[in-house]
Amino acid sequence: MAPDLSMILPRVLIVSRRTVRKNKFVDFVGEYHLDLIVSYGAAPVIVPRVSGVHMLLESFQPIHGVLLCEGEDIDPSLYDAELSGFSQEELEEIKKLHASDTTIDREKDSIELGLAKLCLERNIPYLGICRGSQVLNVACGGTLYQDIEKELSKNYEKEKEKVVHMNYENYDGHRHVVKIVENTPLEKWFKDSLEDEKMEIWVNSYHHQGVKKLAQRFVPMAFANDGLIEGFYDPDAYNPEEGKFIMGLQFHPERMRGQDSGDFDYPGCAMAYQEFVKAVIAYEKKLNGSGNVPKGVKFNHELESKRKSIVRSFSIAKNMYSTGRGRISEKESELEPGAEFLEANTALSLQQENRLKQMGATVRNASAYMNRLKMNEEREKMARAILGKMSIEQLSDMVGFYHKMGQLCSEALEKKLKEKEA
Repeated sequence: MAPDLSMILPRVLIVSRRTVRKNKFVDFVGEYHLDLIVSYGAAPVIVPRVSGVHMLLESFQPIHGVLLCEGEDIDPSLYDAELSGFSQEELEEIKKLHASDTTIDREKDSIELGLAKLCLERNIPYLGICRGSQVLNVACGGTLYQDIEKELSKNYEKEKEKVVHMNYENYDGHRHVVKIVENTPLEKWFKDSLEDEKMEIWVNSYHHQGVKKLAQRFVPMAFANDGLIEGFYDPDAYNPEEGKFIMGLQFHPERMRGQDSGDFDYPGCAMAYQEFVKAVIAYEKKLNGSGNVPKGVKFNHELESKRKSIVRSFSIAKNMYSTGRGRISEKESELEPGAEFLEANTALSLQQENRLKQMGATVRNASAYMNRLKMNEEREKMARAILGKMSIEQLSDMVGFYHKMGQLCSEALEKKLKEKEA
């Protein structure tokens, strides 16, 4: 049933790619993606690939979902400083064969990696198709094959064992087999099309790169016959009814259609977009529901004083971080309220926790540190009492400070982890 388009629909951000037309750059997005997003009840918002946009992502709020799709190769330095050991001759051969893909677009990389990390930080629904799946994997610490033919297919001596992942002469008509993993969303979507318990479907793809090392938080959903991962998701962030959806598909379900009829190869092809938009709608409802706070509630003197001390603490910390000025010892008393607030309400992401454990922070020797991150019931009650009496405007100010401090804490932690790993 078509949605009522007169309603205010949730917003899905899609980053454009660029090409040259009439000697000028133009931005574009494949219409199949846009059509499916609209048909299932969301409004696509195109983020232009323009210099400086990666610094303006907060200006696209509210963001209820992000769909990233095709584009050029991701800058290899973002995941593989060694360039996979290719010789200069091999690099030139790859560039010649895949000329339309190997021109690195660092601005698009910055925009899309920024959006992917924003989704991961705020649990915003994310669907990555083709390059979008690669962006998601890289954003979470995974790596890519820079050229499947030279890194993966060379392991298959028999020509019949190799998988053709791209056919320049037949983009939409090309298909190859993938095997779906049991007990994953893909099995649910395509279960009525799986024959003789083979767990196989024929998919469309056009890419010369793909996931090499899958980031730790993800679980594979499909493999090509050469072992390449064709789909993955985060099982801890997948529940469309509750607004949770973090997924990457290397193949193109939106292009798996009859060239004459326009009908999908399988009914499950459209499910990726349908379930994604379902999560987007649920996420938007959650955001709107969290803002239902009565206006005009006044603080008593004690609560107002505590609120101001927390806000001031965040402001001082932000200023010290941004400018590098001031010593902690000089501001320690004023920083304490904000530190206590963050300590009582901040938890490590699963990825950060696992990385700490891998570096020696075992359950035994890190228990004191982990205990400090758990919510203290008394502090939580106090925080709820304070927040419950704030106006919408006051809450908005607090959310801004809290989000900024959380972002800064995450960046600082990531930097320290990388320094220690090095």
